[in-house]
Amino acid sequence: MAARIVAIGEALVDVVQPAAGRGDPVEHPGGSPLNIAYGLARLGRDVTLVTALGDDDRGRAVADHVRSSGAAIDPISFRDEPTSSATAHLRADGSADYVFDIRWSLPGPSGLRMPPSELVHVGSLGAFVDPGGASVVEHLVALARHEPAPIIAFDPNMRPSIVTDHAAALARFEAIAGLSTVLKLSDEDAEWLYPEAGVDGAIERILALGPALVAVTRGGDGAVLATTAERVPVPGVAVDVVDTIGAGDSFMSALLDGIAGLLDAGTAPDALRDASALDRDTLERLGAFAVRCAAITVSRAGANPPTLAEVGVEA
Repeated sequence: MAARIVAIGEALVDVVQPAAGRGDPVEHPGGSPLNIAYGLARLGRDVTLVTALGDDDRGRAVADHVRSSGAAIDPISFRDEPTSSATAHLRADGSADYVFDIRWSLPGPSGLRMPPSELVHVGSLGAFVDPGGASVVEHLVALARHEPAPIIAFDPNMRPSIVTDHAAALARFEAIAGLSTVLKLSDEDAEWLYPEAGVDGAIERILALGPALVAVTRGGDGAVLATTAERVPVPGVAVDVVDTIGAGDSFMSALLDGIAGLLDAGTAPDALRDASALDRDTLERLGAFAVRCAAITVSRAGANPPTLAEVGVEA
């Protein structure tokens, strides 16, 4: 049976403000965990999103978007409050600054019955904005006690404009990292979390917390995938960049797809947790696929990750 995946975290509407003189604002469904669930479904994965959506036009548009990919939304995700939003101000080079209006809560473990899964992904504002972020940690602690316990994956996707308390954010990051097997972050995330360590030093510190695999994305320069035994650089793929929205999420979707593929092929979860299944060849393969998916995403507007067929056509 194919591995089942649950993604937990915020869903919202991205209001994209183009660079000066380049058009009118456009709204797109967004939020890192939503994008990751959407990207996984486009790669053919069985994935359910646990989030918070309002009973409003934006919430219904977000729900329709998620379902159009083939992903499911857990019924507990619908709330009597407005749907969150993020306004992205594009620069001339396609990168973006964000302003957020976020509402994020989640029932505690006794009030949330998630669908069964072999992989659970958490991240972004859903891991840091309380009260929902504290509930995420409670859920992960409870999941770690399950038998069998799912593989936990974490992408902090730091947003310093919202998560401004560095000490509190680092404590939350390290608490979740210690419960995770797979952890992905950008080089900017690493530098913000560990400003004195550099990216290489940050990788070492994160691996020491317990994850088996740490992946650091480097924009157009590709990525680095690291275990305690291996450090594998993955080169970038040259494309014409339209914008960078959703690139990191596309990378994470593809990385999770690769981890799910290992489980599908019979890899024991404990062989992922102790990294014995993550040899250099496997890391190179996982990284190359994730970088390719991210490159396709930046070559077109918005968080528009590729389908499996598109990756095959363009690889």
